Amino acid sequence: MFDRVTRLLTPAFIALLPAGPATAAEQPSVDEIVHRTNKTAYYQGKSGRANVQMTITDSRGRVRERRFTILRLDQPDSDAVTGRAYNGDQKFYVYFRRPADVNKMAFLVWKHIDRDDDRWLYLPALDLVKRIAASDQRTSFVGSDYFYEDVSGRDINADQHELQEVTDHYYVLKHTPKDPDGAEFSHYLMYVHKTSFIPVQTVYFDKNGAKYRVANALNVETIDGYPTVTQASMEDLRTGSKTLMRYSAVTYDIQVPEAVFSERHLRRAPTKYLR
Repeated sequence: MFDRVTRLLTPAFIALLPAGPATAAEQPSVDEIVHRTNKTAYYQGKSGRANVQMTITDSRGRVRERRFTILRLDQPDSDAVTGRAYNGDQKFYVYFRRPADVNKMAFLVWKHIDRDDDRWLYLPALDLVKRIAASDQRTSFVGSDYFYEDVSGRDINADQHELQEVTDHYYVLKHTPKDPDGAEFSHYLMYVHKTSFIPVQTVYFDKNGAKYRVANALNVETIDGYPTVTQASMEDLRTGSKTLMRYSAVTYDIQVPEAVFSERHLRRAPTKYLR
């Protein structure tokens, strides 16, 4: 029924993940799978920090690199809004260090569950804070194969969710946008590890049903008790471009004040919390 999943979904990769796939009797509902997967991908702990090395390789083998730090803070009232212990409002701060042309550039996201996210980008060369419109969230993030929306996560309420297949180790979910004109894809398939709920692979299909974009989790480590993707990639099959993300110095439940996630700190980086 489906194409074979790439070499990632092999016993060698599965060995990196928490052992012991769920039994049929323990199988959660589609809604629970979606929420737990979203939690694992974007809501581990109540806050976090990671250093990221981004390597972009185009179809001709030319390489560009970005280095930055990501800070995250979950909003304390999100449980009351959602009725769950996850999938609520969040704030993200991304600070760029290398190369020289993006040094001191900063990206700020206020992620909302009941309306469009607020996003700002600070361009130090122009000393300009640019507001990113909701219509731009599925455009390239700093020239990579990732989109702005990939950084903070797609709203799970924007899609219809179906459980397409259950294998020994994976739930295969099909996500279809409720607003077909609001995304460039017709649907995407997500291969979710049954024990850790890590989305190991996500495959996007265009309006003609052709596969054109693939995200992979390449390495997983347990950090502060949380299964964590420490290496990931995004590939554009149409252009032949690929972006590799390596995460280091990952820390959860850090003490970072909410004031850090403000327009003021786009121009004045909160260096104390970026180390």
